[in-house]
Amino acid sequence: MPTSTYRAPDFVAAARALGIELVVGADDAPVLGEGDHVVAIPLSDVPAALARIDSLDRRRGVDAVVAVDDRGVVVAAEAGARLGFPHSPPDAVAATRDKAEMRRRLGAAEVPQPRFGTNAEQVGFPCVVKPTGLSGSQGVIRCDSPEELDAARARIAAFWTGPVIVEEYIPGVEVALEGLLRGGTLEVLAVFDKPDRLVGPYFEETIYVTPSRLPARTLGLVASATERAANAIGLTEGPVHAEIRVHDGRVWVIEVAARSIGGLCARTLRFGAGISLEEVILRHALGLPLDGLTREQSAAGVMMLPIPRAGALTEVRGRDEARAVEGIVGLEITVPLGRTITPLPEGDRYLGFLFARADTPAAVEAALRAGAACIDMVIT
Repeated sequence: MPTSTYRAPDFVAAARALGIELVVGADDAPVLGEGDHVVAIPLSDVPAALARIDSLDRRRGVDAVVAVDDRGVVVAAEAGARLGFPHSPPDAVAATRDKAEMRRRLGAAEVPQPRFGTNAEQVGFPCVVKPTGLSGSQGVIRCDSPEELDAARARIAAFWTGPVIVEEYIPGVEVALEGLLRGGTLEVLAVFDKPDRLVGPYFEETIYVTPSRLPARTLGLVASATERAANAIGLTEGPVHAEIRVHDGRVWVIEVAARSIGGLCARTLRFGAGISLEEVILRHALGLPLDGLTREQSAAGVMMLPIPRAGALTEVRGRDEARAVEGIVGLEITVPLGRTITPLPEGDRYLGFLFARADTPAAVEAALRAGAACIDMVIT
């Protein structure tokens, strides 16, 4: 995991619940205190990372390697190939980190997706320009004219030196699918609605609610497109997170990641007798039983609190009022006070996460909106 990840505590808790002897491989281990249970794993240098994992395996024996975030997925896949664990092919995992290569693989298999290219002449307007190697909507900008496209390219170039891809803008609603691949077969764990329409110019995600309120037939199309996409890319094992657009009864694959849902959003999911998504992922990696681990029946959701403007976060007001809203079950502010923050498209973080549970998805959404209305961020 990168040391900047939100998700370390939840994976550590899941490992403890399973009685796993855990070693954290971090890209900046001295920050965490390198020792018996923390090692430095240079995530951007795959050969060096594999050498460290090999050394650990010789000393202690390694039974599974799990990536927490995007930056570690290639290292984990290469380690699986090296040590003989069930894994997706490293080249397939790497393709999920390169939007252009992912699009090429999906296109070769005729998976429904937006038209794409290197310029607007290939896709028309409106279009969406994206850095090929970033995630979390960072650098993703909708453009309605050549002038807007030129301005977007210049804006992205200020913080991204790699290539960009230009895609057709697909209207409609967007959902996120959380799944687990086992031998190339997709098991759908959850589908999240995104009730706030993502129309641009930036694509800052806010509310996720599950179960989805889409018709069963449409959800079947979402699952089928996700499995086809995973197979086209070459993914075979482990968690999958997909972003799918739905419009006029059709679906388009927007993104596929070889990891689970980002941020703290996984806290909305419980399986069986209260088992977390992280525990499901670790069980799969270790070959432990997964029978009967279906998602709980009640509705749940999360709101990723957006950054409204750049500056220093000096105060967060209304936390107690937000927590008192009926249906709200948690609030985590993940940016320390005094930290300089930047909104999308340049930024890559959220201010925090607000969680809700209720009998219906509509009640969850209402609770999240009411709770968020209580929170006032003071940014100077």
